[in-house]
Amino acid sequence: MLSAESAAVIRSTLPAVAGALDEITARFYGAMFQDRPELLDGMFNRGNQASGAQRGALAGSIAGFATALLADPDTRPDTLLDRIAHKHAAVGVTDDQYTIVHKYLFGAIAEVLGDAVTPEVAAAWDEVYWLMAGALIGREARLYQDAGVEPGKVWRQWTVIERRAETSDVVSFVLRPADGRPAPRARAGQYVSVRVLMGDGVHQLRQYSLSSDPGGDWRRITVKRVAGTADSPAGEVSTMLHDQVREGDELTLSAPFGDVFLDDPADATTPVVLVSAGIGGTPMVGILAHLTALASARPVLVLHADRSPADHALRTETNDLVQQLPGARAVFWYEHPGAEEPSAQEGMMNLDGIELPEKATVFLCGPLPFMRAVRAQLLTAGVPAQRIRYEVFGPDLWLPGPAA
Repeated sequence: MLSAESAAVIRSTLPAVAGALDEITARFYGAMFQDRPELLDGMFNRGNQASGAQRGALAGSIAGFATALLADPDTRPDTLLDRIAHKHAAVGVTDDQYTIVHKYLFGAIAEVLGDAVTPEVAAAWDEVYWLMAGALIGREARLYQDAGVEPGKVWRQWTVIERRAETSDVVSFVLRPADGRPAPRARAGQYVSVRVLMGDGVHQLRQYSLSSDPGGDWRRITVKRVAGTADSPAGEVSTMLHDQVREGDELTLSAPFGDVFLDDPADATTPVVLVSAGIGGTPMVGILAHLTALASARPVLVLHADRSPADHALRTETNDLVQQLPGARAVFWYEHPGAEEPSAQEGMMNLDGIELPEKATVFLCGPLPFMRAVRAQLLTAGVPAQRIRYEVFGPDLWLPGPAA
């Protein structure tokens, strides 16, 4: 609960703090990594650091949490906190690191805002920070406990037992635990972090969806090579996985996490709508495979958009799984249609004329512009916002409100 005294201070200073958050977070990360360079080794995505995406996500989460507290001091923004907690658990964040972050974050606030940070202002924002940190620490402790791992010790070696090219720029890796012990429990739709040692001796992490049924003793991840552009370099981890990892090699994977997953089979009648674009289809294939393994009769609608059938990773498998589910059907959109999918629609995904099942749970994954556009179409079609569940890989710069 945010105290009334602090709420008044936060309300009056939020515009100034929010307006300076980009500079605050830039100074925060700069000072923290200068003093604690070990945190950049295997904890933070340096590509997101260089682009400023991580700073934007941190700023957005702080402002979003403070705004939610002002709206209702007795509640917590569960969607925001759950998403962050899963991301933190997937990279092994521990309680003590919140104290480190606090030191450098509040040092940056004092630097940027100067005399405006009176003792009262500092105390109020300190209260907000520890309310947020405490909520995350509690959630992360439960996630570690549920995963059967000690806090922060989420890593395990896996052996690549198969490597398969899916498209010209997408490869799947099938893995099993290198120690021979059973695979950890996972839910359909979740992801794992992959931890690799780069050529310069720095570890980097990336998250990849489980693209197969999470039951059994093996797992599959499907990795798209991130090509460089005029504005951003090529993805260093995806490039390394594509160029260097072969059958028989080992990869370091985290326990599975992610707050967007298929409900337990107890809810066996609720319709499911799987909406994706590009490599965002990988968690949807995992969900389809799990439904197939359960011999589910739930109504399932698969909606996917891609550049062409040749670029559509796991396309044949998606069709095969849909055919095995008695209540499933699929609609594909391609910017460049091909004879492989004669019934596909041309162009970008357009839900006009698509009959959406009532009371369905919608799973949404793909590039941010795609998700924004399709979420707006879903809301217009009458799908309640609380039934639309989305997954973002990398810093979550999109925190939609009830009607956003």
